[in-house]
This record gives sequence, structure tokens and C-alpha cells, in this order.
Amino acid sequence: MRAAVQHETGRPELDVRDDVEAVGPGPGKVRLRMRATGLCHSDLSAMNGVLPQPVPFVPGHEGAGEVVETGEGVTGLRPGDRVMVCWLPSCGGCPACKRGQTQLCLAGFMAAGTPNFRMSGSGSEPGSGTDVFGFAGTGTFAEEVVVGAGCAVPIPDDLPYDIAALIGCGVTTGLGAALNTADVAAGSSVAVIGCGGVGICAVQGARAAGAAQIVAVDPVASRREAALRFGATEAVPPDALADARARITGGEGFDYAFEVVGTSATARAAYDATRRGGTLCVVGAGAMDDLFQLNMFELFFDEKRILPSLYGGGDVRRSYERAIGLWRAGRIDLAGLITHRVPLSGVNEALAQMRTGEALRTCIEI
Repeated sequence: MRAAVQHETGRPELDVRDDVEAVGPGPGKVRLRMRATGLCHSDLSAMNGVLPQPVPFVPGHEGAGEVVETGEGVTGLRPGDRVMVCWLPSCGGCPACKRGQTQLCLAGFMAAGTPNFRMSGSGSEPGSGTDVFGFAGTGTFAEEVVVGAGCAVPIPDDLPYDIAALIGCGVTTGLGAALNTADVAAGSSVAVIGCGGVGICAVQGARAAGAAQIVAVDPVASRREAALRFGATEAVPPDALADARARITGGEGFDYAFEVVGTSATARAAYDATRRGGTLCVVGAGAMDDLFQLNMFELFFDEKRILPSLYGGGDVRRSYERAIGLWRAGRIDLAGLITHRVPLSGVNEALAQMRTGEALRTCIEI
């Protein structure tokens, strides 16, 4: 089958091959035929080494498709079922799951250390005959993928595959940061730093929560324009954030600031934009050696809440259901997030679109 493979960390382009096999399924596993997958910035971060990921690997973790085959012991799923991919499934039995913090379950991360693909070429091509990992235990840049049954979440018939794919990561992450983690209050002021697909969903989440002012911050003009279409009341480049803070909040700072880039510099900018007693919500996934620094006096004196948000910071399946409900009601726009479409053979084109900021989300149609 066809899949896109990253052979070594730092390589800017993927190798689209026809000799990749999805391994399995075994007990507790399902084989999925992928239909659509989104390109998330986390895929780029894994490719360039910001996020740890063994190589070679198939990127992609934001996908949807249908069940082709189920392994021994799998219940509740059967061939033909339409599903979205959950890259962070919960086991239901660990301490985090029992506390209701299923987004902190480590079962999915443990699965990420087991290869779920194999290259079966004759040996003339790089990597032939070797095992291949799937990013975040999935690897949706492939025609088929074998994952744990908990990674395959049934979806309703009226939900298109491309929109379901986005709900599988970016939509849930952005909406959840606003609605779960930060719990944005009606009438509040909000700044969102970083307006790619996840940042735009944070904007939509803040709007759904009833925020009065939502300032979108991004260096790319097209993304700022998009943020206004999705509910931001104002959109500014990073060097105009201080002015927006002064004008909109009287210099006090925003009630909520969302960092959706994943660098210490943007986290610091978001912290500085937050009012005393306000909330900084860190959504972006950054590098382990990029340190976010505060002095102990400001940490104590300003009493700002610093809330990291992993995968939307709440029960993932409930977040999926909420996103579908808001989409059906017309309260969030998910189709509009997809600005570009390419076939799997065009995945490197999709990577270029994300690197330049041209795309909010590129849908890879498989």
C-alpha cells in the first residue's frame, strides 16, 4: 500500500512509497482504511525533532476512515464502521482515567513505541524490509493503518470524513483549551497568539463561550484575515499586541491569553499580555530544551494562572461529541478550516503550505 515515510529526523520532505504494509491486526487491534487526514503542526514538529519520535515513521495523527478488519477480543467495532482516529486513547483503569482526566492517560504513548508498519521493498529503496513507527501510535499518512481499538471512535453518518479528521486533533485541542481548560467566561477579553488551525479553533471556542473581545495575533496576514471570519473581533501582527492590550483593556491585560505556537518567546508574550489574576493557557507543543522563565516575585505577585492544555484538557470522547453538536448547530465552522486539499502523493505540497502559513488545514484525501 501507499504511505508517506520520514526516514530521518530533520529531513524536510517525506518519501511517498508503495511498498509499506500495515502490520496486524492482532488481539485488541483494528485495521482502518483511511479516507481523509489533516496535516497538523505537530507532524512537522515530529519531523524536525521538536517532538520526540523514533524513525523511520509515518506521520499523521488526525484522520478518519472505515474499519476493514478487527482483531481478537475487539467489541463494539465491525468492518464497515465509519470512525475517526483518536491518537490519545484512554485505558479506563489508570489513576488518571479514574480521576476523569482521560487526556493524561499514558496508554496511547506506550503504544507509540511499537512499530505498526513495515517496508517490504526488494531492498533497492531506502529502508526496505525495516519496521516503521506511526506518529503518536497512529500514522494516518497511509492508505491503511493498524491501531488499538480505543483509537477508532465511531462517527455518525452525517459527519464527513474530512471534518471528522479535524475533530480528531486540531478542533478538539483548540475548542477544548477555551471551553475545558481555561473555561472562558462570557463577556471576557481574550488574546490568541498563533492562528493556524488550532488557534482558529481556540478563537471559535472563545466565541462560543461568549467572550466579548477576541484579539487574534499572527505574523501572517492571511491567517489574521481568517481569524476575523471565524469570530475574532480584531486581528493584529505580534508587534501590535501591546497596542491592542492598551486600547482594549485599558492597559490592564486580557482576562485570557492563549499561546498556540509552542515556543518560550510566545508563551512569555502571552504571559505579559495577561492581566493580573488572569489566565494564560499554553496550547502549543514545544521542545524539551526550550525553557519558559519567570521570576519568583512576578509569579507570586501577579497571581496569573498558568494552565497547560493537552488535547483540549478534558474527556476526549465528550469533547468529540460537543464539537459535533456545535458543528451541527452551526455555532462553529469546521468546513471553512480546510483551505487546501491534496492527494497523498501531494503530501510534500501540503508541508510547504503549512510552513509558509498559507494553509489553515490541508486535507489529504486518501
